Amino acid sequence: MLGRARSLVLALAAAAAASGLSACGTRDIEVASDDQRAAHMFEMHCEACHTLDVAGAEGSASRVNDREYKDGPNFNVRREERADVLYAIRNGGFSSGPMPQDILVGRNAELVADFVAKYSGREAARAPTPNREPPEGASRGGTP
Repeated sequence: MLGRARSLVLALAAAAAASGLSACGTRDIEVASDDQRAAHMFEMHCEACHTLDVAGAEGSASRVNDREYKDGPNFNVRREERADVLYAIRNGGFSSGPMPQDILVGRNAELVADFVAKYSGREAARAPTPNREPPEGASRGGTP
């Protein structure tokens, strides 16, 4: 009986520790069920260096003066294409930064590339479309 009680206490302690660690610096994943796998892979492999709200990831610096060497692009404000994401995953980014080569491979790399291409840039500034009214509250240029 004592062994079983001890096992239960250890299991509960491990579960509490794991839940505390998983909440550290992240928010909830906010994507459709068919994107959950890619979101979890992004969370496991990319969130330490990149920000993407829908994946609950907050890894990029929010201010330029707070940047660290490991900080990658903030995908909330930077739109990415699938081919560019795949290139970065396979080659360790586009510069001499710390992103490892082949951080994901095969189908997993493709899923994350599709995911980033689908959800990145949602907060990026949009260029005005010629001959169309700007969105409500937006300025046409000049002084507001």
